[in-house]
Amino acid sequence: MNRKYLWVITSILMLSLLLAACGKTPEAAKQNAPTETKKLSIGLLKLTSSAPVFIGIEKGFFKEEGLDLDVQWFEAAHPIAVATASGKVDIGATGITASLYNMVAGGQKLSIVADKGREQKGYSSSALLVTSDLWGQGIQKIEQMKGKRIGITQTGSTYHYMIGRLLEAKGLSLTEVEIVPLGKMGALMAALQSNQVDAVILNEPNISTVVAAGYGKLVSQVGDVIDYQTSGIFFSPELMKDKANAVRFLKGYIKASRYYYDAVLTQKDGKIVPGTNYDETVGIIAKYTGVSVNDVKTGLPYMDRDGKLLTNDIQTQIDWYASHKMLEKPINASLVTDTALFEEALKEVK
Repeated sequence: MNRKYLWVITSILMLSLLLAACGKTPEAAKQNAPTETKKLSIGLLKLTSSAPVFIGIEKGFFKEEGLDLDVQWFEAAHPIAVATASGKVDIGATGITASLYNMVAGGQKLSIVADKGREQKGYSSSALLVTSDLWGQGIQKIEQMKGKRIGITQTGSTYHYMIGRLLEAKGLSLTEVEIVPLGKMGALMAALQSNQVDAVILNEPNISTVVAAGYGKLVSQVGDVIDYQTSGIFFSPELMKDKANAVRFLKGYIKASRYYYDAVLTQKDGKIVPGTNYDETVGIIAKYTGVSVNDVKTGLPYMDRDGKLLTNDIQTQIDWYASHKMLEKPINASLVTDTALFEEALKEVK
């Protein structure tokens, strides 16, 4: 009889240990769940490339991680970087520019931790366009841009970088064209329409708008010439130290990135086709950006499915800006990137 009871007790103990190892016990579940909701502030622009953040909020991916995101809207990229470095926001999500690298070179700290948009072959995001008049005259290639007036947003911007890299890839240089900083997208489009410039760099949906209106022609998609990490997710110094909540955010972001990729970046026979939850995803983006659903569909930027940063491109960018005297001093990419927390989060996301 004693042996029988001993066998039963031993069996129960072994089963309990097995369940605990598999994380099936209520106690284990409680330990793995966030103990309280943490509010994190995030600086955003109302751009399609912010889609994973929008999706993460709408689908509850951040909430599942015990996070409440306080969205703070900005009008330009640089102020987001400044706010992130100073700790006014915990997370920044915007373009990677020379001004950001200069901040780091000057001693300010922030860390680029994840992808938020790339130029990638086969996907429409940013492109070089010429006036329809020039196109009619046979000016239809990057190699033919010598001596032309090319409109960009600002000196040291992602647009400045893109046109510089496009020219250099085809044997030209920035010194062989006239760069015209015009500030906003609307000004670039107006200058092209009125022939005040010969060419511009634009993004979607503005590319489709110009081509449909008939006053511009597409010369080349940027991603067909170079791979380029245009924008990223930045963490403030304080959030980098708050490892638990940083990883929780990145877990939610990874889930949202996969949701976005599977919905709008799926390819079949080399062409993009609507994927799972396509209409819902487009609707979420339209809601947060204020852009029509049809315009959203023309400008869905490429992002890594996991949200993984194209780390080696950061040093390429730094070296390019430094060689063109747009940086106060050269820096190593390790000063501005840190993907250790991302890699930890990725391991935890099934």
